[in-house]
Amino acid sequence: MLGSFLDEHPLISLMEGTGGCPFPSMDDRAAWDGLPEAVRQELKELAAQYREVPYPLLPATAFMAFVRSGSRAAYETPYFTRRRKLAAALLGCCVSGTEDDLDAVIDGLWCICEESSWVISAHNGSSHEGMRPARERPLPDVQNPYIDLFAAQTAMILSFVCAMLGPQLDRQAPVLRRRVRLEIERRILVPFMTRDDYWWMGFIRRDLCNWTPWIVSNVMLTATLWVDDRLRLAELLERGCRMLDRFLAILPEDGGCDEGAGYWDMAGGALLDCLELLERVTGGRMAFWDNPKLRAVLRFPALMQLEKGWFVNFADCDARPLLCGERLQLAGERIGDDRLVAAGSSLRGRLADRLGDTAQLWRLLNQVFHAPAKVTAEAALPRDVWLPDLQVRVLERSRSILIAKGGHNGESHNHNDVGSFMLYVDGDPVLVDAGNMTYTATTFSDARYTLWNVRSLYHNVPLIGGMEQQPGRGFRADLAEASPDGVMVSFASAYDPRSGVTRCHRALCLDAAGTLTLRDSIETRAPQPVTWSFMLRYPPERDGNALRIGPVRMELPESPALTMTVAELPITDPRMARCFPGSLWHVMLTAPEALSHEATFVIRRCSDDESGSK
Repeated sequence: MLGSFLDEHPLISLMEGTGGCPFPSMDDRAAWDGLPEAVRQELKELAAQYREVPYPLLPATAFMAFVRSGSRAAYETPYFTRRRKLAAALLGCCVSGTEDDLDAVIDGLWCICEESSWVISAHNGSSHEGMRPARERPLPDVQNPYIDLFAAQTAMILSFVCAMLGPQLDRQAPVLRRRVRLEIERRILVPFMTRDDYWWMGFIRRDLCNWTPWIVSNVMLTATLWVDDRLRLAELLERGCRMLDRFLAILPEDGGCDEGAGYWDMAGGALLDCLELLERVTGGRMAFWDNPKLRAVLRFPALMQLEKGWFVNFADCDARPLLCGERLQLAGERIGDDRLVAAGSSLRGRLADRLGDTAQLWRLLNQVFHAPAKVTAEAALPRDVWLPDLQVRVLERSRSILIAKGGHNGESHNHNDVGSFMLYVDGDPVLVDAGNMTYTATTFSDARYTLWNVRSLYHNVPLIGGMEQQPGRGFRADLAEASPDGVMVSFASAYDPRSGVTRCHRALCLDAAGTLTLRDSIETRAPQPVTWSFMLRYPPERDGNALRIGPVRMELPESPALTMTVAELPITDPRMARCFPGSLWHVMLTAPEALSHEATFVIRRCSDDESGSK
């Protein structure tokens, strides 16, 4: 898309200047003093929150902790604290109009420039190895700089600080901004233009993910603030566009993100950042908002939004992701989608949220200077979504929502979950996907599938012959089709061949009353037991041949009799606990050995006096 356009319209012929800073400097008092008082107060509180926080040390042993113990937090916690404090100090200067926080800015710029690498320890691998660090390199090589997500993001943060506080910094020490520029050149801009072996560029690998648009967006933003030569800037932006084309090529036509809606910020949202920048530097001559595939990519999070902050959360997506509402709102405004605008406006959240994770200064400033949309309250339409490429179905009837997927087990941030489903009732989860946990060295290693939350055993899919689904693109749905009342998925190919499964067909039907019927038909070459696994938000209570699960009652098959085991899973991981505090419950219902298994489960809403408690 981008490359073919640029082949006919060289970017240098379209550009108006070199971009510059899209946000007001500290000296633009009309812009900062004219912000709504509530926004100004939030900024003041954010600056005060970090004012007494020192810039932490980043010792070599903290970096080495990743290869020594698997800990990412040992290095990432102080690393991101430095960047949050610097961003907060910038905001303190700008909102107050004083230099009370300027020394904190100076210290932050200097200590970050002094870091041996801006790459986090978990990403300290060679370009060919992608995200996996080699154990023989537990520390970064200063002579071989790498660009990861956060090296690029660091360059963006430092660039905005220098652009918005230029005169103030130069009065204190003119060498400081020159030092920042030198570090950005050698760590980011020169490697970006001269290296072809960084995997996320798409020149040596095709299996790209959010790394490509996330890094490219930050490099592009950085370049527009430092590169004065129009021809050099045009070449850099064009090179970035070629990388984005490679990312777009792997996206499905339905716009679905197999990393989940929670990763849209850094996938579709970062792509939006790039397109906004290109439109800005070309004075509107480079705009692609009518492109059907792009529109589908931007619309994806609104299709995955449920209620009360919940989202469809297959793969490593959190059930309550911290999406950037302002970017969703902007996406809706650009493509004329009122539903997306409304979704974004409802998710804008606190400004502090934009610094709470990985110090997204760009996103925070956009939220400050992009006013919330005035959304007219309208009754939400019942959800009826089918993404045929991603193979995700979302269907709502009578305040019950069925969510189901086909797909394959080689998706980005994959869980072994082909054929799994979830059920929400009255806006709350009942049958769930446990979602993500705090990342460690194990998360993206060969031992990933030892983690319980990614195994098929802990998803709403059967075990066949005691065998779980296996990871890899070849373990997939053989067929997935939407029906007017639900979805049908055949997924025998998702299982270990040793299970001997020849048929695994699942039909999910949600009727007008909100009753969900699950019908499974399984056949094997030799007699095998089958165990149906269900992940529950509520503790199950046996009631004859049924289970009470919070607001619903699950009626079990009459024959054969199923043996039941129940395990409480206390949620101790802080990331998962943000979505599911307390416990989840795992139910396993086992049928004895047979060549074929036909089972029907009916899940209907309880009357008030039948409901269990959470």
